[in-house]
Amino acid sequence: METLLALAVGMGLSAACGFRVFVPLLGMSLAARAGHLTLGPGFEWIGSGPAALAFSTATVLEIAAYYIPWLDNLLDTIMTPAAVVAGTIVTASMLSDLSPFLKWSLAVIAGGGAAGIVQGGTVALRAGSSGTTGGLANPAVSTMEMVGSILTTALAIVIPLLCLALVLWICYKMVRKISRLALFRRRTA
Repeated sequence: METLLALAVGMGLSAACGFRVFVPLLGMSLAARAGHLTLGPGFEWIGSGPAALAFSTATVLEIAAYYIPWLDNLLDTIMTPAAVVAGTIVTASMLSDLSPFLKWSLAVIAGGGAAGIVQGGTVALRAGSSGTTGGLANPAVSTMEMVGSILTTALAIVIPLLCLALVLWICYKMVRKISRLALFRRRTA
């Protein structure tokens, strides 16, 4: 049961990395410092003071940068692989009582996969917003992503099983939407 809860926390935080990379890392750091989250061996540094300061600075810069019109689309390109890496690390940091092979396999597949699916959905949403409104709606998209990341992070730490159910539902919806869009593009091409 403990491993399932750790995986639920990890996947929830990983999905939050798909919205914003540094918000869940900051949330983890603060929760670990407050004693609400136990990090796996080798990942205790995430709960250190210098890490909390670094994640705070990175979070503020990331959130602000997404409100700059041309920079938001550029950041999506850079942040997609960063979200997958962060999602993998976040999940691995929560899984402590597993063999290294199983731990990293779950981290890459579940954590990196959840982050990648959510990030892919947000990239598609921003591209659609940029294409249909000339970028005028992108600040609203940025705000929704930020709120999504904060809420998902909080849910993952406080109510991990509910968060896991929500993350699985979001991933399912995003994969369906992306699949339909790809099928539509093939038919019209």
